[in-house]
Amino acid sequence: MNSVKLLMSWDILPGREEDYFEFHIRKFVPALEKLGLKLSEAWLTVYGSQPRMTAEALMPDLNSAKSLLNSNDWEDLGDELDDLVENFDYKVIPARRGLQL
Repeated sequence: MNSVKLLMSWDILPGREEDYFEFHIRKFVPALEKLGLKLSEAWLTVYGSQPRMTAEALMPDLNSAKSLLNSNDWEDLGDELDDLVENFDYKVIPARRGLQL
């Protein structure tokens, strides 16, 4: 089965930027890697009406992605992230090279 990308986007809550970046580096990224996601790209939007943060992670196949997204670990990580961000969204798509939205 072909690999897939988990595309995630969110906005950092106003006034929580420092807390967010501390959480992102110390907890979020290591937790995603522990869950089996291979982070491949991340973008910070500084101008415009797009989400402030966009990230993509690779997974070996759709079944792995479904299993992860239905896990308690994913839900727990999302609960922690909810304290720092708004408008969190994600989708799973077939992996291709380059930027995918």
